[in-house]
Amino acid sequence: MSLPLISILTPFKNTESFITECIDSIRNQTYSNWELVIVDDGSTDRSYDLVESYRKRDPRIQLLKNSGTGIIDALQLALEQASGTFITRMDSDDIMAPNKLEVLANNLMSHGKKHVAIGLVRYFCADGVGEGYRHYESWLNDLTKLGTNYTEIYKECVIPSPCWMIHKDDLLACGAFHPRQYPEDYDLTFRFYKHQFKCIPCDHVLHFWRDYPTRTSRTHVHYEHNHFTALKTHHFIAIDYNPDKKLVVWGAGSKGKKTAKILLEHGIAFEWICNNPNKISRSIYGKVLQPFSHLGTWRNTQSIITVANKKAQKEIRHYLDTLNLRPVRDYVFFC
Repeated sequence: MSLPLISILTPFKNTESFITECIDSIRNQTYSNWELVIVDDGSTDRSYDLVESYRKRDPRIQLLKNSGTGIIDALQLALEQASGTFITRMDSDDIMAPNKLEVLANNLMSHGKKHVAIGLVRYFCADGVGEGYRHYESWLNDLTKLGTNYTEIYKECVIPSPCWMIHKDDLLACGAFHPRQYPEDYDLTFRFYKHQFKCIPCDHVLHFWRDYPTRTSRTHVHYEHNHFTALKTHHFIAIDYNPDKKLVVWGAGSKGKKTAKILLEHGIAFEWICNNPNKISRSIYGKVLQPFSHLGTWRNTQSIITVANKKAQKEIRHYLDTLNLRPVRDYVFFC
C-alpha cells in the first residue's frame, strides 16, 4: 500500500542564510512521499536562486512566486497547488528532525480525520536561546506530550505553526488560510479548536525552531501583542463566551483595557476587577473598576484573566481550584 502524499507548504522571503539547511532537512526525511510547495514572497537576496537549484535536482519541489503580498497570500497559493492528502507547514529558516514527517503521518493515519498531529519543538539560536523562548518551549511541549493543548489556548498559540499536520479535507473545512487574520498561525489554531479537531499527543522532538533578531515573528507589526489580545477576545466571544454566566475581566493593564474595549464594542456586559489601588473605583471607558474582593460575592462566573505577573497567576489558579472552577469553561488566561 502506497503511503499518503504529504504537501509541505513553505513561504520564504530573504532567508538565503538558512534556506538550504531547511530544504536539506526536508530531503533527508525518512518519509519520502512528499512534495514541497515553496513560495517566494518577494525575496531580494539569493533565496530564489538557491531554491531553484534544488528544484532542478528534485522533482518533488515546486517553486512558485507569490501573486499577492505577505505570508497569508503565499500560503493560499501553496495550498491551491498542493496535491497531498496530508498538509503541513514549514518555515524556511527552520530545520526538520529526520523522522518528523514519518511520525506526524503515522499519527494521522492511526487516529484518522478530525485530528491534528503535532510534535515537540526545540529552539536554537547562534547567540543562545532567551529565557522567554525557553519558557514557551517548555510550556508548549508539556501540553503536546499530553495532547491537552486547547486547555491553555487563550494564553499563547498552543500549536506551533511549523509543527502540525492535518488531513487536507479538514484544513479546508475550517477555512484553511483564507481568513486574512494575523497572527495567522494562532488564528488557524483557534479554528482547529472551534471545529473540535483533537490534538494527538506526541513525545518526539520533531522541529528545530531557529531564533534570530530579524525573524518575522519578532519584527513584523502583525505579530505585536495588541493583535494577539484582539484575536483572543474575538475568538472567545465566538467560541466560549457563555451569556448565562457573569463575565468578569481581571486586570486593568494594556491587555485588560484592550479586552474590555472589545467587549464593550460588542455590547457584552461584564464586571471589571483589579488589585491596583490607584485604579480601583476609577472609570475606564465608562466602566468602574472594582476590587478583587468583590469576586467572592458573585456566583456562576466566567473569567478572562489578563494579569501578567507569574506569581499572581499561580495564586489566582490556586484560588480558582479551591472553587472547583475549570479552565476554559469557567476561566481563561489571556497571559
